[in-house]
Amino acid sequence: MKKWHYPFLAFLILGTIVILSHRESQEPEYFTSQGLVFGTSYHITYLNFEDLTEQIDATLKQVDDALSMFNPESTISAVNHAREIQVDDTLFLKVFRRAMEISEWTDGAFDITVAPAVNAWGFGFKHAENVSESTIDSLRKIIGYRKIRENNGLITKESKDVMLDCSAIAKGFGSDMVASMFRSMGINNFMIEIGGEIVLSGRNREGKRWRIGINRPDDDSLSTGNQLQTIISATNIAIATSGNYRNFYVKDGRKYAHTIDPHTCMPVSHSLLSATVFAKDCATADAIATSMMVMGIDSARVLCERHPELGAYFIYQTPDGEIATSSTPGLEF
Repeated sequence: MKKWHYPFLAFLILGTIVILSHRESQEPEYFTSQGLVFGTSYHITYLNFEDLTEQIDATLKQVDDALSMFNPESTISAVNHAREIQVDDTLFLKVFRRAMEISEWTDGAFDITVAPAVNAWGFGFKHAENVSESTIDSLRKIIGYRKIRENNGLITKESKDVMLDCSAIAKGFGSDMVASMFRSMGINNFMIEIGGEIVLSGRNREGKRWRIGINRPDDDSLSTGNQLQTIISATNIAIATSGNYRNFYVKDGRKYAHTIDPHTCMPVSHSLLSATVFAKDCATADAIATSMMVMGIDSARVLCERHPELGAYFIYQTPDGEIATSSTPGLEF
């Protein structure tokens, strides 16, 4: 090494020592970052030495670039406009493959091809149509997770009209991505919430487990109420809730809920009002919660028996019209 490098090297080492010493003298604090993403809001609290809103937004943009139907440059938009396409977007492929796996778990109750039916019933980005039997027949021809397949990144659809919509898994996956970023930076105390899909780790400001409220399933399409059914204390878990008590409309005296059964292409009608799912990752919790609202409470309980790694808290209506709750074994409230 040439001699003139030594002073620079010494300065570099000294600067590093000063920075580390300053960091060690600092006390970390809880920061809160919030904003809009995926058509909803996010609220994130974390223990760190500095604000990470910029890094959080950059991470969420990666998810948006992969999975947003409203971003014409996204990977999912490219897939939706092609009958066959080679995809090298690892984030999209990871979510796509997980979605296909959960479709198998749930016998098709979870299905990312259901978007045309969601739109037809007025819960997507189009106004409601007069849905006739012929409309349903047409929808069934292009809805079904087996109508699309992937092999080493090559995605092929049975029809160019098959449309993918990852909205029932993207928010959960976005929460997972931010959690992964935090853990890679050595941050272990955080609460990430994107549109109600949550990842918890470590402790809150009071040094206790995080407390999360589950809404009471009151019919409230304007979201003006905020009554809680229960409050849970949890950590090191992912949580997602799906329900039909907020997103619905009434037409000609009939209530139409936003959950669409991919098998029938019709809004569901059963006693289950809300399903809260606990899982190791939020993408799974998000997708399973949606699935349960399609399946109904009896099939949802069977699913939990098949997959004991999942936990669930159900709010449902009894035959006499009363509101009741139940949960899988091991959950603490």
